[in-house]
Amino acid sequence: MLQILANRTYRHLFLAQVIALIGTGLATVALGLLAYDLAGAEAGAVLGTALAIKMIAYVGVAPIAAAFAERLPRRAMLVSLDLVRAAVALFLPFVTEIWQVYVLIFVLQSASAAFTPTFQATIPDVLPDEKEYTRALSLSRLAYDLESVASPMLAAALLTVVSFHDLFAGTVIGFLASAAFVVSVALPSPKAAERRGIYDRTTRGLRIYLSTPRLRGLLALNLAVSAAGSMVIVNTVVLVQAGFDLTQTDTAIALAAFGCGSMIAALMLPRLLDRTPDRFAMFSGATILVAGLFIGPLVPNFASLLPLWLAIGIGYSLTQTPSGRLLRRSAQPEDRPALFAAQFALSHACWLITYPLAGWLGATAGLGTTFIALGLIAIGAVAAAARLWPAPDPDEIEHTHHALAGDHPHLAGATRVGSGHRHTHVFVIDSHHPDWPAQR
Repeated sequence: MLQILANRTYRHLFLAQVIALIGTGLATVALGLLAYDLAGAEAGAVLGTALAIKMIAYVGVAPIAAAFAERLPRRAMLVSLDLVRAAVALFLPFVTEIWQVYVLIFVLQSASAAFTPTFQATIPDVLPDEKEYTRALSLSRLAYDLESVASPMLAAALLTVVSFHDLFAGTVIGFLASAAFVVSVALPSPKAAERRGIYDRTTRGLRIYLSTPRLRGLLALNLAVSAAGSMVIVNTVVLVQAGFDLTQTDTAIALAAFGCGSMIAALMLPRLLDRTPDRFAMFSGATILVAGLFIGPLVPNFASLLPLWLAIGIGYSLTQTPSGRLLRRSAQPEDRPALFAAQFALSHACWLITYPLAGWLGATAGLGTTFIALGLIAIGAVAAAARLWPAPDPDEIEHTHHALAGDHPHLAGATRVGSGHRHTHVFVIDSHHPDWPAQR
């Protein structure tokens, strides 16, 4: 897997991602402490609002940012967004009012909502070979999982010698280092195939996404992932400390078990995807998620929770990590930023549903009911995905053009059939193919 780091451009981008993730992790810890410093016992409400603002920014800003990304050099855009994030982190230690936290979080997360899809869409252009790209996806998954484990540990160590305000300095350094790594390499910036209006550019990724059967299936699988993930992220502390009467350390151990499961799957995936289709791997992972949620109410103690969280972590990564491969094969290079932005927005819309549901049900109906309710959502999502994403999913599809003139360059080699021209090639939704052909 590590051989792809021999590619200098990808290596610098990967290091930029890792360092920025560590900085973000430090900010997450520091933000919680800042909220407690400002609001005391109401800190949970402050953090909950901040998370809601984060999701709203992710859902609303990403498609708009993608509309402008195709007109801007990627390197300049990514560096500028890193500098914006560094500037926001620089201001956070000086806030004195809760509303200031909300404003800064919105700006920070809006910049992230523009940065992440653009960054993700750059990687398949840097690594055009599918096997190398698959390994890059697994490395990215490992980076996210390691960040969730390493950043809290680093923050805990730093808090023994500095105040929580100083953790924001680590965030600033992380974003500045990320910008330095990005600016140190030349990045491909695919030129838009045609001039399009702002509405078309804003909605293009969503239209491609929702017109492609495998991506409609991916959206349903995103809901299954968010159902299981929300149960783990929102209710682990309740299960461990209220349900089993254990400590914060045990909560961290349970979350680490989930992270370890995700890392195990990420390490397995490159070889697995060399031998099996994406669809099989993703549906296998989603099945594990569904089973884990229905087993959850039967878990009697902490020792039983750890292997369950490990299994859900495996299912989480198996379902989520290959999504980049689906997006890569479902769009022309110039449309990838818009498509990655659509995935970013739609997947976070799923979390915007399941996060509050996991918390509200857990508090009012009990954790057993919450497991079952989220399990029903997950199994419904998997069933919908199976229907939306047919098992025969070839890249090349035979189809007929009726709207193009017979001398159009795209029809070179096509066969005249009635009033149209029929041919076969790798099929994606674009200006020549606005609709998915009916499968015979």
